[in-house]
Amino acid sequence: MRITLAEEIALLSLDDESGALKRRQSAGWAVAGAILLELVMLGRVSVSGKYLQLVDTTPTGEELLDGRIELMDTWLRGKKTRRVTDWLTKDQARVIAATVSRLAARGVVVEERHKALGIFPVRHYPEADGEVERALRRRLESVVLEGAEPDERTAGLVALVHSAKLHALAFPGRPRRETAARMAEIADGQWAAESVRAAIRDMQMAMAAVTVVTVAAV
Repeated sequence: MRITLAEEIALLSLDDESGALKRRQSAGWAVAGAILLELVMLGRVSVSGKYLQLVDTTPTGEELLDGRIELMDTWLRGKKTRRVTDWLTKDQARVIAATVSRLAARGVVVEERHKALGIFPVRHYPEADGEVERALRRRLESVVLEGAEPDERTAGLVALVHSAKLHALAFPGRPRRETAARMAEIADGQWAAESVRAAIRDMQMAMAAVTVVTVAAV
């Protein structure tokens, strides 16, 4: 089963048994960046420096991505460009829910509803189909720990995880010093068209600007 980059980051962030989301704020920035990157790869959005532009509103056929295209189109309010940081800041708080719901719709996780203190509604998403996450982690281990050449999507995923400092979620139990250098190398490498790599660099700078307080080093 092929899932989006955003869903892959969300899956890494969910506890398999409890279904609770770990590192919610950091994951939110990474998931928002992942959707933006995927839209760049699909030619729907361009990112240049501090600004993004919605260049094609044609549906991709993927519900999660198409929902973001519609929201971005409304958010632009007829303007040609707006700041990347403004979009990431707006989207990171709400995009996790949409992304995890998509995983549930695919049957990768299952939605469980509870009430905290018997009053406040809480949703958890324990794993239902572990093979999707196992395949994802094998892919990451292959390129980061074993030195395999990443494809475009995997390199983009690694770059986003590295930018949001989610090393411990991608490689639990391993010290960050064992993975960070290789992840930085992949993020900076010649793994995609220059336009895509430029977008990653610009989004990394944007994420650094807006997550300086909320993303804590692991």
